[in-house]
Amino acid sequence: MSDFERIRLVILGGAGVGKSCIVKRFLFKTYSDKYRATVEDLYNREYDLGAVTLKVDILDTSGDMQFPAMRRLCIATANAFLLVYATTSAPSFGCVKQCFDEIREQRADFQEIPIVIAGNKLDLASTHREVKIEDVSEWVFCELPKLRAKVLECSAKDDTNITDLFKSLLSISKIMPIGGGESTSGLKRRSSAYVSATSKGKHRVGSPSLGADKSGQSFLGAPSTDSSSSSDAKSKPRSRSLIRRSSRKTKQQIQNASGTEDCNVQ
Repeated sequence: MSDFERIRLVILGGAGVGKSCIVKRFLFKTYSDKYRATVEDLYNREYDLGAVTLKVDILDTSGDMQFPAMRRLCIATANAFLLVYATTSAPSFGCVKQCFDEIREQRADFQEIPIVIAGNKLDLASTHREVKIEDVSEWVFCELPKLRAKVLECSAKDDTNITDLFKSLLSISKIMPIGGGESTSGLKRRSSAYVSATSKGKHRVGSPSLGADKSGQSFLGAPSTDSSSSSDAKSKPRSRSLIRRSSRKTKQQIQNASGTEDCNVQ
């Protein structure tokens, strides 16, 4: 049976930047110019990546700031973020900065959360560009603390780099090796470094499956030290599965033994 991972991907950004268009292009291979304001849309998908079955919950949030409680809940429960701005709108990039500030304020582990910053509407950038990718990269990699992040430009209309956005999330989450391409035969499940918002400093929360269809609450965690492992072993009763069992030959020898002494297992 394949291993399972689960991740909740939350998509944040201002109104009119094409967040929903990116999601629908990726999930359904469709595109529409018709604008419909999003309050909150949740999509569930399951992907077979070879050794790992990925269950992904993709939560497309509202671009308006009139639902602060809903936004706080989304940020608190996310395992990864996709922050979307429009390459043709400088104010939309300012909204992405605001979204990141909210993440930093609410999540003490913000430096460990996979984040992809996506500049949509690349198809219009040649004539209407207001945000340079160099400026975005400088903000992410020079002005901010060290993050597990990547910057990409895309076009939901032309289906440019849409799949790469989600592959990048898998790569920086250590679910899919960087540069792994389409081949997933070498994938192995990795332990997660993420914990729930209410369990800071505790062990990671195991995901029932990854990605909502398979990046639940965690991705890559540091292995426990020998001292911590031995401490846990002492504090917990030994599992029956760990008890060493005698072979048939050994059992037969015991039965045939002529001795009368009792054998006490300590």
